[in-house]
Amino acid sequence: MVPKVGGAAAADLADLRTASLDAIHCVLAEGGDQVVLIGAADESQAHSPLSWGSFAGLGVDLQVALGSPGCGGRGELPLSLTVGAWLLGEVAGPRSGAVGFSVAPGFSSSPAALELLRLAESVDLTLLVIGDGSARRATTSPGYLEPRSIDFDRGVETALRDGDGGALAELDEQLGAALLAAGVPAWRAAGGLLEGAEHDARLLYSDDPFGVQYFAAYWTPRGPSA
Repeated sequence: MVPKVGGAAAADLADLRTASLDAIHCVLAEGGDQVVLIGAADESQAHSPLSWGSFAGLGVDLQVALGSPGCGGRGELPLSLTVGAWLLGEVAGPRSGAVGFSVAPGFSSSPAALELLRLAESVDLTLLVIGDGSARRATTSPGYLEPRSIDFDRGVETALRDGDGGALAELDEQLGAALLAAGVPAWRAAGGLLEGAEHDARLLYSDDPFGVQYFAAYWTPRGPSA
C-alpha cells in the first residue's frame, strides 16, 4: 500500500491504493468533528494525534504521525494504523488531528472501547477502518488455501456494499482468526458504532492479490427522505 515500503510490489496494489484514497476523500468531504482511525492490533489501546508508527520493521526508514506531528509522541502505532495514517496523510496532510484505536479480539470489554464509545456519543465522528480480509484465498496465500475463506469474505463484501453495520458487528472472531482475516476485530468495533443507522454505501474495490482479500468502501449517512 505504501510505495516506498512495497517497492516493485506496490504496483500490484495500485488499484487498491487509489480506491482507498478515493474513499478517504469521500468520507472527509462529509465533514465531521473528529477523524478516528480504527485498526486491528495485538492489544486494544487508544492513541493520541501525536502517536506515530514506523515501517522500520519492514526495512524502511519511514515514520508516520497519526494526526499531529510534534514532540512528545510515542511510536506505538501498530502496522494497520501506520498504514492508515499514511493514507490519511496523503489526502488530508499530516495535521488532520486524527486519533486512533488499536483493536484486539475482545475489544468490547476494554477501556479503549469505553473511550471510543464516549467519544462517539459526544462528537460527530469520521471513521477510517483499516483491516484485511482472509489471507487464505489460494494455495499461494500466506496461510495456504482454506475453502471457508471464500464465503466469509463474500459476507464481508456484502456488508460493506450494503452499509450493514449490524452484519459487521456480528462477524465471527474465531473464524476470522482461523482464516487470518486481520480486519475482523476492527470491523466488529466499527459495526457496533454504526449498526442501526442507515448509510449510503459504495464498494470501490474487492480483490485478492497475493491471495489476500482486500476491500475499499465508503459509507455516508443517509439523509431524511424529502
